[in-house]
Amino acid sequence: MGTPIKPYKESDLGKKEQVAEMFDNISPKYDFLNHFLSMGIDIQWRKRVVKLIAKSGAKNILDIATGTGDLAIAMSKINPEKIIGLDLSEGMLKVGKEKIKERNLDSLIEMVQGDSENLPFQDNTFDAITVSFGVRNFENLGKGLSEIHRVLKPGGTFVILEFSQPHKFPMKQLYGFYSKYILPTLGKMISSDSSAYTYLPESVEVFPYGQKLLDILKNTGFINETAKELTFGISTIYHSHK
Repeated sequence: MGTPIKPYKESDLGKKEQVAEMFDNISPKYDFLNHFLSMGIDIQWRKRVVKLIAKSGAKNILDIATGTGDLAIAMSKINPEKIIGLDLSEGMLKVGKEKIKERNLDSLIEMVQGDSENLPFQDNTFDAITVSFGVRNFENLGKGLSEIHRVLKPGGTFVILEFSQPHKFPMKQLYGFYSKYILPTLGKMISSDSSAYTYLPESVEVFPYGQKLLDILKNTGFINETAKELTFGISTIYHSHK
């Protein structure tokens, strides 16, 4: 897939380390920026993921690239037995743990620092696994998806929520202008990390979305893979099973 897009082009660190550093840097303002820059639509997108997981009846759930725990917290309402939120960024997890404590969800949601490409869990552990806006940040997409397949139970549900690219006029043009000019400017003003919100549209641009990602899921061993575009194709939900 060529050279991976990294947040800090002048840094010699690998993508994985740079992504962790970037999220550590923006973690204090991440939730505000997330909702502000998406105009709150990201909340509705996550609700669609929660519905899919609820329909699966999953009791033991792993949320990879959990960030500050928004999706993990949302899934707490569907009566699971245990949710583990895993993320590379210590800063993001710190914010997430505070949110979980405020909601008295400590006994249900466990936040773990870890690498999606080397998951610290046994084979066939989880009923369902989710990744929201995280697979785009994997250093090695194939390895990360293989690890997810390994720790998911046979018959288990895997749901990805990820940015994609609108391909119809005029949303394609509007989204291109917003992501190239407005998003980095607002992100820099609010978070003081200009690289983070330049990296976001760049990483979306090179990510294999739509049918390409469905093919990768199939080649990794997932079955019944489907893709559902949301909000004119700005994001997509990928739903598959082991």
